[in-house]
Amino acid sequence: MSGASSGRSPVDAARTGRRVEEILDRLAAGGDPAATAAAEDLVRALMEFYGAGLARILDLLPKGAPVTGLLGDDLVASLLVLHDLHPEDRETRIARALATVRGHDLEVVDFDETTGTLRLRTAAAAGGGCGCGGEAAVREAAEEALACFAPEVTVVEVEAGEREPVLLQIGTRAAPTRTS
Repeated sequence: MSGASSGRSPVDAARTGRRVEEILDRLAAGGDPAATAAAEDLVRALMEFYGAGLARILDLLPKGAPVTGLLGDDLVASLLVLHDLHPEDRETRIARALATVRGHDLEVVDFDETTGTLRLRTAAAAGGGCGCGGEAAVREAAEEALACFAPEVTVVEVEAGEREPVLLQIGTRAAPTRTS
């Protein structure tokens, strides 16, 4: 993950989101509905404030200024997605996220908007599996990559691609010599 500067530790947006949810869940489990409502209201207010600030930053950029540097930073890109400010469409963001899944060539088969289910196919591996630990490992890697770039994807399903036939090299071999 990129984006560490000023000597600060890098922030993982997905981990931070889970942490906020866990804190709100703990408050809700505490049984004080007023405290839970106040905490949720605080989170909403902060989200609106930071979202407005990010929108203003984008508006202040010179017109036509390339934002590829911003989109290449995981933290900034995830904040833009979170606040619905990311300039790329869903398909582009999904492709960008899947391209970061190292060691796997993933193809988008389908996305169901109503359920948030993204179906992927692994690329065909010549002669066998990829040695990567199976579809569960591929699914987990894809889910992690998609968490920040495509939060509308809530379920990832992975199907194995058809295996390509193994090509056998058939060559000519010198005939054995006979000794009598």
